[in-house]
Amino acid sequence: MSIGQVSTIDPHATAPVHHAGAALEVADGVVILLHGRGGSASDILSLKEAMEPELDGRRLAWMAPQAVGHSWYPNSFLAPRETNEPYLSSALGRVGSLVEFAAESGIGSERVVIGGFSQGACLSTEFVASHPARYAGLIAFTGGLVGALGSSFAHSGDLAGTPALLLSGDPDPHVPWSRVEESAEVLTRMGAQVTLKRYSGRLHTVSRDEIELGKRLIEQAFANLPRRA
Repeated sequence: MSIGQVSTIDPHATAPVHHAGAALEVADGVVILLHGRGGSASDILSLKEAMEPELDGRRLAWMAPQAVGHSWYPNSFLAPRETNEPYLSSALGRVGSLVEFAAESGIGSERVVIGGFSQGACLSTEFVASHPARYAGLIAFTGGLVGALGSSFAHSGDLAGTPALLLSGDPDPHVPWSRVEESAEVLTRMGAQVTLKRYSGRLHTVSRDEIELGKRLIEQAFANLPRRA
């Protein structure tokens, strides 16, 4: 493969990552944000200004990877899973590499919030359900688990009380409310503390109320954690 060519086996493996906030070496926690289809890392990272709470001196590192071609996978998240490969597995692997990178810097999953909008919300939800652990939080702005309509979700493992926000408009042109509800049921069964909220008639965007709920989750996740030594 020539220099600069994207791997067809693992297309997101070297996706660039945008950073804001504290350096990992001194951060008390991490927020990973995943953009939607057609969006960008810089777009989703701009939410930091509205979502970062006052944490009494605690510092957060914010990270947002950039999908190849501005899309994490080519088809709808409701398409048969195999039609989104190898992009879906590669995208999940890229998120996993960031969680591992944080761990190598001394920040365990219990200090990592993962969130996103639309396609990024689907990827966030799928990652947390597929890689169960105690996370600082999941924030899904209009998204749900990946799989065709009528899928029987077989995710297993313990999310150990991970707080999860699943927020969506209804009707939404891309994400049916029934899938958001199904995802909430799966996450609850796995031990997450799920907050589910439906916004009747809300356009395919992130509302001010949703941003405030995300900010509150982050504040509650980190406010009482001991500072990094």
